[in-house]
Amino acid sequence: MTIRSLIRCMSLLGLGLAAAGAEAAQWVVSPGESVAAAVRMAKSGDTVSMQRGNYVERLVIDKPLHLIGIERPTLSGGGVGDVIRVKASDVIIEGLIIRDSGSDLGAQNAGIYVEPGSDRIAVRRNVLVYNLFGLWIEKLKDPEVSGNLIAGKRDVASAQRGNGIQLYNTTGAKIIGNHISFARDGIYVDVSHHAVFRGNIMHHLRYGTHYMNSNDNLWEDNESYLNRGGLALMEVRRQVVRNNRAWGNTDHGIMLRTIQDSVIENNIAARNSRGFFIYDAEYNVIRNNLIIGNGVGAHVWAGSIHNEVDANDFIQNRDQVRYVAARDELWGSKHGNFWSNYAGWDADGDGLGDIPYEANDVVDRLTWKYPLVKLLLNSPAVHTLKLIARQFPLLRSPSIVDRHPRMQPLIQDWRKWIGKYPH
Repeated sequence: MTIRSLIRCMSLLGLGLAAAGAEAAQWVVSPGESVAAAVRMAKSGDTVSMQRGNYVERLVIDKPLHLIGIERPTLSGGGVGDVIRVKASDVIIEGLIIRDSGSDLGAQNAGIYVEPGSDRIAVRRNVLVYNLFGLWIEKLKDPEVSGNLIAGKRDVASAQRGNGIQLYNTTGAKIIGNHISFARDGIYVDVSHHAVFRGNIMHHLRYGTHYMNSNDNLWEDNESYLNRGGLALMEVRRQVVRNNRAWGNTDHGIMLRTIQDSVIENNIAARNSRGFFIYDAEYNVIRNNLIIGNGVGAHVWAGSIHNEVDANDFIQNRDQVRYVAARDELWGSKHGNFWSNYAGWDADGDGLGDIPYEANDVVDRLTWKYPLVKLLLNSPAVHTLKLIARQFPLLRSPSIVDRHPRMQPLIQDWRKWIGKYPH
C-alpha cells in the first residue's frame, strides 16, 4: 500500500495507525513520494519500505523503525548534512544505496549518523558511497553493522575524508562482513569495549583499522591490503587478534602498540614494509603467525618484553627482525620459531636447530648497511664471521634470540604468499 492510499483510507475511516492495540504497519513508498513523510507518520515498530528508484531527501528517524529497500533503491542527501540521522533505539536500516552526504568534517557529516543513546541500531546489507563518514556511531550499546559496502569520497584527498565506520564510546558492537575502501581509515575505534570485528575487507585507506583505548575485543578473519597501514591496535588490553590477513601495506601489516595481555595468533603479514610493528608491547602471546616477504619481518622496540613469541614462521623477509633494546629478548621458548635465513644445523634430527638464532648479529647489521652482502649469506666467509661473533660478545648487539629454532615452517601453504599479491 502506498503513502497516498494509506492517507486516503485514514481520512475516510477516521482511523489512526496509532490506535491502541494496533499491529505494526508497513508503509510502502514509491518513487515520487516522500520517504520522510512516511517516517513521520509511521509509529514505533512499523516498517517503511522503499521501492526501487531514486529519492533525494534527508531522513531523521526518531522512533524504533525498520527502513528497508526493495531491489536496492537509492537515497541521496544531495551533498548536504547527513543522509540519515538516527535518534532512537531499535532502528534497522537495510537494503539501500545511501549516498552524497555533506563534506563538513567539523559537523561529521555521514551517510548514517547514529546519535548517543540509539541502542541496538542495525545497519545491514547497504551500499554507502560518496559520504564523508560512512557511519558515525557514538555512545550507545550493541550496534550491528554487517554486510555493507562502504566507499568514501575517492576524488578527495585522504586527509579531507571521513572514516568508513567511526565507532566511539560503545559496548557490544558487532562489525561483521563489511567491505570498506577509499575512506580515510576503514574502521576507526575509540573507547569501545566487548566488540566483535569479523570478516571485514579494507583496502586503499590510510589505516585499515585505527583502533585505540578499547579492551576485551575480538579481531577475526579480517583482510587489510594496499593501505598505508593494515591493522593498527594501540593502547589496548585483552584483545584476541586471529586469522587476519594484512598484505601489500606501505608502512606496516599489523601494529601492536602499547598493548598488553592479548593473543595474536594465526595471522598472515605478507609483503608489507614491516610485517609486524611491535612497540611498548608486554605480556602478550604472539604465535602461529606467518610473516613473509616483508621489508622487515618484525620491528621491535620501546620496551617490548615479556611476550611469548613462539611457533611463528619468518620467511624471506629482507630483514627478519629489526630490534632496538638494551638486552637480549628470548623468543621461541616452547616450540621455536622458523627463520628462513637460519644457518645452523639439526644433528640429532629432532626438527630443532642445535645452535641459537640471533636476529641482530654482526652479519645482520652488515646486511642492513650493505644490502649486497646478502648475496654472500650462505658463503663460508659469512658462516665464519657468525662463529667469530659468537666467540667475541663485543661484536654483537642486543638481539632477539631463539635458542632452538624450528628447521621447517609450521604453515605448509606459505608459498602462495610469495610473488604476486594474493587475491
